[in-house]
Amino acid sequence: MSDIIYKEEAFQIIGVCMSVHNILGGGFLEIVYKDAIEYEFQKLSIPYEREKHYEILTKRLCSP
Repeated sequence: MSDIIYKEEAFQIIGVCMSVHNILGGGFLEIVYKDAIEYEFQKLSIPYEREKHYEILTKRLCSP
């Protein structure tokens, strides 16, 4: 784990995710977990972007 660039930030983010999972458990739709994680990030002033759009090129899209 010594090669993690933002070790403290990664630890805090993983902690939020684990906490949300421990509190809510399993079985909810993805949106429930997204909302809970967003709430925790806001509470802890962790900057984030929700559902950022990434364009991904695949073989099919790149081929003529």
